[in-house]
Amino acid sequence: MTPEWADGRRPARRDDFDALAVDVAPRLLGGVLVAEVDGDRVALRLTEVEAYHGLGTGDVPDPGSHARNGRTARNATMWGDPGLLYVYLSHGIHSCVNLVCGPSGVAGAVLLRAGEVVEGRDAAVRRRTRGRGVVRHDRDIARGPGRLGGALGLRYPDHDGLDAIGEGARSEVPDGARARLWLPKHPVRPVASGPRVGVAGVAGTAEYPWRFWIAGDPTVSAFRWGRGAAELSSPTRPAC
Repeated sequence: MTPEWADGRRPARRDDFDALAVDVAPRLLGGVLVAEVDGDRVALRLTEVEAYHGLGTGDVPDPGSHARNGRTARNATMWGDPGLLYVYLSHGIHSCVNLVCGPSGVAGAVLLRAGEVVEGRDAAVRRRTRGRGVVRHDRDIARGPGRLGGALGLRYPDHDGLDAIGEGARSEVPDGARARLWLPKHPVRPVASGPRVGVAGVAGTAEYPWRFWIAGDPTVSAFRWGRGAAELSSPTRPAC
């Protein structure tokens, strides 16, 4: 049975990601990422994303990227096939989820910053709380990249490299986890853009308006400057 949220959306294809992350990012808004982990299925409508480029990707170096200095063991998935999930650990606690973009061997990824749970709410809330309180508002279940990863149940390193296109060697991992992305058939409007959240230095200023979100959506996370970014931002250009 086709879920209600699938109306107006289609399964993503590999070539949907075969472009620079900054170009792919706004097209992901309104898409739905479905993850089946530990026997539970959660679907999340994407409302906020951020693009990151690796060394040698695009015309502008990205000093805020994990891959800014080249390939490492940590960022290797960013150099892989488009449509893979790049999952990394933030502050040693939160697993953050990205979608890899660009041709294989060209590093780039889009961080999934926020979304609305459209299927599997009980499982998402249970994962988020783990007996440590409650989620007071549904808008907060996946509001922010750490919460989003937690709600979906995607974990580093178990699910790093999982294929969101639903094919290939990593379309399912040993623990049985699977992921599938659905994209909107028509672009979502209105889309806003601005500096990335919490990114230090010039990479977190209006010089890199690589954060995209659905304007007015309550699940979008709050903006905050990264270290030194506010001082470097031009006073004549809006922050977001």
